[in-house]
Amino acid sequence: MADVKYYDVILKPVITEKSMNDMMERKYTFYVHTEATKGQIKEAVEKMFEGTKVARVNTMNLDGKTKRRGRTVGKTSKKKKAIVQLTEDSKDIEIFQGL
Repeated sequence: MADVKYYDVILKPVITEKSMNDMMERKYTFYVHTEATKGQIKEAVEKMFEGTKVARVNTMNLDGKTKRRGRTVGKTSKKKKAIVQLTEDSKDIEIFQGL
């Protein structure tokens, strides 16, 4: 496994209608490094966003889609998505404010 630091774990937030509805329940969705563990994701969120406390982390591996252009067939890269549940006394994540 690669040596993944906490600032390399979270790649970008997922902005979809479903993820916006989950924010009401204090659940935030991120694309994360494909080799990151749940413990590393929890540590990264708590270090990158001050005052947040993570209750649990759910992850899912997304395989790359098969794409073709003419006769050439290839695959897109695989991704990993994490849904982070914050505790009740935790601060909100500020990058999602105003969306």
